[in-house]
Amino acid sequence: MKLFKSRKLRNSAHNQECTMNVAGVCSYNNETVVLAHINTDGGAIGAKTDDFSACFCCHECHFWLDTNQGSEKDRLFYTRRAMVRTWRVWLEEGLIKV
Repeated sequence: MKLFKSRKLRNSAHNQECTMNVAGVCSYNNETVVLAHINTDGGAIGAKTDDFSACFCCHECHFWLDTNQGSEKDRLFYTRRAMVRTWRVWLEEGLIKV
């Protein structure tokens, strides 16, 4: 199956607030925020997912996510919460529609 990619969604992360906000990890530095892909299909580490399976992530939270820090329960909580927060921004900005 072909992955959904969107330059608009990727670019939308520029200067956004981090939606991951891992307690004790997040830098709250908007200048380092990128669109971080979230593994929702059970793929291998480093394998990309669709661009809508992602969140706005500061450098420190992205490192936390990519290096599998925290418990599986914590990673699931933070990634799902961040993804929903990101979708809300996209809805408000008209980048996705329901």
